[in-house]
Amino acid sequence: MKIALITPAGARSRSGNRHTATRWAAMLRSLGHRVRISIRWDGRAADAMIALHARRSHASIVLFRERFPASPLVVVLTGTDLYRDIRTDRDARTSLALADRLVVLQEMGRSELPARFRRRTRVIHQSAQVRGSRESPSRHFRVAVIGHLREEKDPFRAAYALAHLRDLPELEIVQLGEALSPDMAREARRLMRADPRYRWLGNVPHRAALGWLSRSDLLVLSSRMEGGANVICEAAAAGVPVIASRISGNIGMLGRGYPGYYRLADERALARQISRTALEPAYHARLERLTAARRPLFRPAAEREGLRRLFAELAPSSSRSRISRTGAKLRR
Repeated sequence: MKIALITPAGARSRSGNRHTATRWAAMLRSLGHRVRISIRWDGRAADAMIALHARRSHASIVLFRERFPASPLVVVLTGTDLYRDIRTDRDARTSLALADRLVVLQEMGRSELPARFRRRTRVIHQSAQVRGSRESPSRHFRVAVIGHLREEKDPFRAAYALAHLRDLPELEIVQLGEALSPDMAREARRLMRADPRYRWLGNVPHRAALGWLSRSDLLVLSSRMEGGANVICEAAAAGVPVIASRISGNIGMLGRGYPGYYRLADERALARQISRTALEPAYHARLERLTAARRPLFRPAAEREGLRRLFAELAPSSSRSRISRTGAKLRR
């Protein structure tokens, strides 16, 4: 097939959406498809469309469906789609209705959708390959926080937790990611002045971020909403245990029984988890083992097979009329 792959993240972006689009394009090409990535569909003929982000790719979704009403359309749901936009935004809800298949990136995502959409929803876990040393280069217990600094990520919760970790002078928190507002940058600089155990390194290349991750003792993921954080896949591949906010998207990645959660936006609870992980080798080893146990879900071969199955389902021409279905959905 000739596939139009739409992502709101530009070619120079280091966002998760852009990494997903680039990785999927490579996998689909290895399956024999032709793939063209763009921020917005330009109207060029395509046999199918994959659109990342129901709300932000809505215009491309509508135009493609109008021009090619019988061609397969796949909408991939991000964290902001699942946990905010499909509840409040008309464009996001319309994108759901227009799609032949919806893709979520972790098991819990399906339950966030209205029941009428679940039968056409597929789960495809993201994947990662990480090469690097697991030996810490210093005497510090290093905690990595990786992701752009924006409200949805609750980015400074680990830094705030340092106030409750005075008994761990050898702890260091290394934060990687671009500040997406001046306020975020100012807060990061303030926190560095307040406690030298916290370092914000800004927007670094993906390869460099993976290097920092692989040389860390722990990853903290403090997000308020996540569609299926690829950094968890990367931590599992690198053998780095994870402490994560107790939200649906993280539970869908790490499992319901995983012990390394803390209450969202609660830096005291996060501090207790960090302290236990740093001071109790058996607990650290347990988290490491359980994170690694998720690794088979996040292998490139499994992600590629998910894409292969998805397009095997969509390959036959649909005989049903989409006109009445689409019209009915758009009125909702």
